[in-house]
Amino acid sequence: MSFNFPLLLVIAVAVCGLLALIDLLLLAPRRRTAIATYAGQVGEPDPQVVERLDKEPLLVEYGKSFFPVLAIVLVLRSFLLEPFQIPSGSMLPTLNIGDFILVNKFAYGIRLPVVDTKVVDVGEPQRGDVMVFRFPKEPSINYIKRVVGLPGDRIKYTEDKQLLVNGQPVANRLVGMDPESLSTAEFYQEKLGEADHLIRKEVNRNDRSAANEWVVPQGHYFMMGDNRDNSNDSRYWGMVPDRNIVGKAFAVWLSWPSPKFEHWPTLSRVGLIN
Repeated sequence: MSFNFPLLLVIAVAVCGLLALIDLLLLAPRRRTAIATYAGQVGEPDPQVVERLDKEPLLVEYGKSFFPVLAIVLVLRSFLLEPFQIPSGSMLPTLNIGDFILVNKFAYGIRLPVVDTKVVDVGEPQRGDVMVFRFPKEPSINYIKRVVGLPGDRIKYTEDKQLLVNGQPVANRLVGMDPESLSTAEFYQEKLGEADHLIRKEVNRNDRSAANEWVVPQGHYFMMGDNRDNSNDSRYWGMVPDRNIVGKAFAVWLSWPSPKFEHWPTLSRVGLIN
């Protein structure tokens, strides 16, 4: 069962803010009036009585305490940075299972939380960017892939696993075997846009269903995983519309392959994402 965390966060901020506003405009003046009335009726006000008259209702106290914290989290998460954890190996070797990444939420424009409407156009995805987006077939699920095709591009992927963009082969060269694959997979150095990164290909796997040619519609992007033979991406389910964009992944800040204490968290992979 999935839940809409941004919506819950917005509701929590709204409720806490409303409680703080009610206290500011209605309840706090009543408390001050009660204290002033009591002080006028006695010669020497009892501090304990004054403290009791000035005490905020418990619900208001909690609301006012949580409001600034939740508001800061909402602003950071909605407009600046959002953390994610990599759940699969589709971006190997760039990103490992268990990597915790940071996503720049304003790189491609400032969007309103929950409705995801772009209100300020800051920039557009560039070929080679590693991007987080909401899966078009199930928007409650976040995917991470590399931007291969921009609006208007013609993308081709051949049976021999060669990627072409607008008729030009994307340069890649063999750099060695994947040491963890028992000689069943190879690493290639690929240059895609400004991104110079590694991709992974299985030696003896050839999925003919992935070979095809596509034209990217306006307002859409063609996405592929760096683990080319183990990635559920645009070759199988189509393009990503602009409205589904979450942000640009730019850094790994922690890696924890197994939260079941089979491995401990490590900082060995901390760094910028190519």
